[in-house]
Amino acid sequence: MFLALWLTPDRDTPSDYFVSERRLSAVRNGFAMFGDYVSAATLLGTPGLIALTGYDGIAYLTGPVVGCVILLFLVAGPVHSTGRFTLGDCLAQRLRPRPVYTAASVSTLVICLLYLIVQMVGAGSIAASILGIPGELPRTAVVCALGFLMIMYVLIGGMRATTAMQMIKAVLLLGTLGALVVWVLGRFGFDPSALLTAAAGTSDRGADFLRPGGYFAGDTGGLDLLSLELAMALGTAGLPHLLMRLGAVPTAAKARKSVRLMTWLTGGACLMAGVLGFGAAALVGGQSIAADSPAGNTAVPLLAEVLGGPPLVSIVSCVAFATILAVVAGVTLAAATSLSHDLYVTVLKRGVASEKREVLVARLAVVVIGVTATALSLYAQNVNISFLAGLAFALAASANLPALVYSIYWPRFTTRGATWSIYGGLASSVLLVVLSPDLTGSPTALLPELDIAVFPLHNPALVSVPIAFLLGWLGSVRDTREAGGARYAEAEVRVLTGAPGRD
Repeated sequence: MFLALWLTPDRDTPSDYFVSERRLSAVRNGFAMFGDYVSAATLLGTPGLIALTGYDGIAYLTGPVVGCVILLFLVAGPVHSTGRFTLGDCLAQRLRPRPVYTAASVSTLVICLLYLIVQMVGAGSIAASILGIPGELPRTAVVCALGFLMIMYVLIGGMRATTAMQMIKAVLLLGTLGALVVWVLGRFGFDPSALLTAAAGTSDRGADFLRPGGYFAGDTGGLDLLSLELAMALGTAGLPHLLMRLGAVPTAAKARKSVRLMTWLTGGACLMAGVLGFGAAALVGGQSIAADSPAGNTAVPLLAEVLGGPPLVSIVSCVAFATILAVVAGVTLAAATSLSHDLYVTVLKRGVASEKREVLVARLAVVVIGVTATALSLYAQNVNISFLAGLAFALAASANLPALVYSIYWPRFTTRGATWSIYGGLASSVLLVVLSPDLTGSPTALLPELDIAVFPLHNPALVSVPIAFLLGWLGSVRDTREAGGARYAEAEVRVLTGAPGRD
């Protein structure tokens, strides 16, 4: 809160509140993008999944790194050059504004809400573990308190304060993960093979713990794995809060440099999270982890307790809360920006609204989005947050990325193609999730008492992403009223020259 008050925007303008006047350096923005991207799922959910299921949990670590590379080579420079604040700005550079702003805003709000729920579930898991008080009241209290802090932080500080929090979080997270990894490996003579052998030895599956099939099992196991990796790889390039951050630097070259730094930092963090997952399996044991949290979200705090007792648990918990607060601040700001800039200013006011009113609406949106996400997260506290994160990535890969890629690289792309792609990708993803075994039909499902699971895969990306690309193509070729023409040529010049987007 001190940082938020200290770094309050100098001028109450959209450019300052949303993207810090595009004045961030590439290094600062790269650290902030890493802080915005690596969430509670990486710190808590994925190590827990590895500790419980073994080899298959690694899939949640490889996908994000590949996604950063796709963001770097396909999206970073063009988005900076064609956009201003949001995905809608990029699409409206060459398409009819009101329909694409509406579609992009709807998609952004759905993805951001799901991503915020992931972080709040992580906060609840830590609270339940470290407070040691039975019942749901402590968890609910901490989640609500974190939601209040998130709202106040973004409400006051905007992009500047959010960037500061994300940079601090990045340093704390990397330092803590590094120290824990050294501590874990030291227990096994710095021999990774000894660590893996010990992890397999404590598992009910024995040597199979280190082979595929612990999580992605059955006839559809291979397809489940492929669908998850596709969601992670393509979804990264469609996450609204990362796309927004590309506009916080002055040039396209610096946007690419920011993503390059984020990629290296993300790769290191994911590697360390994998070591901690196997370390938790070896030193804590899957049964103890599952007894404390069936979804495995408390594996790292339990590992910290074994290694260093309550002081180390306190440090890890503080870092985890900083991680959650930094991510929710960035995601909330992206959602509020879309609601204010896309829906209010462009769609409702048809571009006629003062800058002061735009920032005011954004601040009001922060409150609405924060309260909504906090309330919804209370219903998903027993779900593994890596699963929820995978769904958020699937939505981003299906609803945002196809339209964005078409808009940048295909001259014949039209407004109808964009709306069909966004709404179709979003609707197909949500429908397939509703019909998946993660929502109903199994004891571990979100609604175990129901059974409408007719779609066999746990992640919809393998089907929903091709549907979105197909709808984008079909809508464009059937739209005879609109063509790329000069507006595509203008966008292409911006991409090739690195000229900034409309301001």
